[in-house]
Amino acid sequence: MSDAAQPTAAEVRAAAEAVKAALDRHLAAVERRSGEDDPAVYEAFNELAAAAEEYDELLYDRYDEVTPFEIPGGEDSLPPYTGPEEPNALSVLIRRDYAVVEPQRLLAQAGRVADLDGDPDIDTESATGAGSSVHAALGVLFGEFEPDEIASRHKEFGLEEGDSTLWVLAADEPPEPGEWLEAPFDQADPQRVVCRFDVSAVFDDELDADDVDPDDVDPDGDVEDVAGVEIDEAEALEDADR
Repeated sequence: MSDAAQPTAAEVRAAAEAVKAALDRHLAAVERRSGEDDPAVYEAFNELAAAAEEYDELLYDRYDEVTPFEIPGGEDSLPPYTGPEEPNALSVLIRRDYAVVEPQRLLAQAGRVADLDGDPDIDTESATGAGSSVHAALGVLFGEFEPDEIASRHKEFGLEEGDSTLWVLAADEPPEPGEWLEAPFDQADPQRVVCRFDVSAVFDDELDADDVDPDDVDPDGDVEDVAGVEIDEAEALEDADR
């Protein structure tokens, strides 16, 4: 940044005062909270995060200094829950990413499944060429095995896990049969998320070697994934018949 574009000392001071005021508003909102997901607390939190980020940027631009604070951005946080207190239905949204790291292994496994005699669950059209096309092989394997089984046996199929996420959403009533199948994630309302579980290599990168618990080391000397495993298919399960 050029000297002409640098913020003035007065601007930095004003930003610091804005942080102090935002802290007071946040504390007041917390003290007056009406429930676990009080919108006023959520709004005050976002205002505090924005004020702290602004101050941090101005402080760095003016004095080449930073604050010790790390406040997660509002876009990374779920909004307050506004769904029913006692849901009558649930939607479970799951996404798991994989990389195809051993295509030949994938093709071989799909070929074995396609060659099974007398298995009525194998789609003969998809099975045709299963041993020569990754596209066809994926169709055969994901048609034959449950997603959880593929997740637990992904190395057998020549796959490498990436990130995964699972969202549990509350609903007032179960949707009509076939209603969401063409676009399973389009109607996902973040304000109806009851709970959410994310697994990513990003979490592993944040673990310092000094933070590893000796109990997490297996007998072979490998460190178990403390944050969970990283887990390419996406699915929505919205009724018990799935």
